[in-house]
Amino acid sequence: MIIDDSDQSIRRAVEVLRAGGLVAVPTETVYGLAADASDPAAVSRVFTTKGRPPAHPLIVHLGRSARLEDWAVHVPDDARRLADAFWPGPLSMVLARHPAVSSIVTGGRDTVALRMPAHPVALRLLDAFGGGLAAPSANRFGRVSPTTAVDVQADLGDDVDLIIDGGPCEIGVESTIVELVESSDGSPPVVTILRSGAVSPEEVATVLDRPVSSTPSGPPRAPGMLATHYAPLTPLELWEPSAEGEAIARAAALAAVGQRVGLLALTKVDAPGEVVVWDAGGDEAVLARSLYRWLRRAEAEGLDALLVVLPPPQGISLAVRDRLRRAAAR
Repeated sequence: MIIDDSDQSIRRAVEVLRAGGLVAVPTETVYGLAADASDPAAVSRVFTTKGRPPAHPLIVHLGRSARLEDWAVHVPDDARRLADAFWPGPLSMVLARHPAVSSIVTGGRDTVALRMPAHPVALRLLDAFGGGLAAPSANRFGRVSPTTAVDVQADLGDDVDLIIDGGPCEIGVESTIVELVESSDGSPPVVTILRSGAVSPEEVATVLDRPVSSTPSGPPRAPGMLATHYAPLTPLELWEPSAEGEAIARAAALAAVGQRVGLLALTKVDAPGEVVVWDAGGDEAVLARSLYRWLRRAEAEGLDALLVVLPPPQGISLAVRDRLRRAAAR
C-alpha cells in the first residue's frame, strides 16, 4: 500500500516497523526496503521478500542522533572524518561490527555497513523510529532498483506492508560504499571503495588526505558487488564513447531485421527513426538519476535490445558504468 509522507504516515510506518513489518522508504539514492535492524525475524523477512542470498550483507541506515559506537567497534578517525564530510549523504561505511549487531544483518561477516541518508522523509522516519533500519533496495534481488514508489509497488506488491511515497529519488544510483577496518597492529585502515556512487574516490581521498583503493579483491563483502546485478529483462549492449558510430550502426542493423531497439546515451545521437532514442542532454547527473527509469522502460516497452553508449569514466558516471556492466552481464 502506497501512503503519503505526512506526519501521520510516518507514525504509522514506525508502528509497522516496531511490529516487525517492512516499509519501503525513499532515500536520495533509491527506495529501500526497511526493517528494524535489531529484529532478526524482521531482517530475515527482508531477505525472503527480496529473494536475497542470506550471505549478502545489508546496509543499516541511521538517524541524526545515532552514535557510530552503538553499531561499530574500533571506529577509526577516518570514519569520523568521512561521516562529518558526507553524512547525511550517499556514502556507506563498512566498519568492524558491534557484538550487538545481528549476524543476519551482516551476512555472517564481522563487519557492518552503515549510512545516514540525505532524504528528508527517510530522516524523519529514522528520527521517529529511534533505531537503525536495515534497508537494501526495495526490489526483487538482482533486478533494476526502484527510484519511485510506483516502482516498488510493481516489484513487491503486497509483500511490503507500506510504501512511503517521497517522490522520485534525486541521485538515482546506490550509495558509494567505503571499507574502513583497522588492522590488528593499530596501523591506519586500508580504505577501499567497494561500490562506486555519487561520492567519488577523489572526494574520499581529499577528505582523508591520502590515496584510496578502487579495486576491491576477494569475495563480495558489501551490497552490489556481485558480477550480475541491476538487470532488466531486456538484453543490454554496451559501447564506449569512442564507438558511438558503431553503436548507431548496430542499432540500425537490428531495427532493419525487425527488432525493437533502443539506444541510450549521455548526449543526443542521430539514429534511424525506428530506433527508440533516450539521452541525458549531456548531464551526467541526469543520466544517473534516470538510468533505472530507462532500464525499466526498455523492459516495459518490450524492446528486444537496448544499446548503451557509456559515459566517460569520471564522477558519478563511474557508478553508472558500474551498474550498466553488472546489468549487462548474463
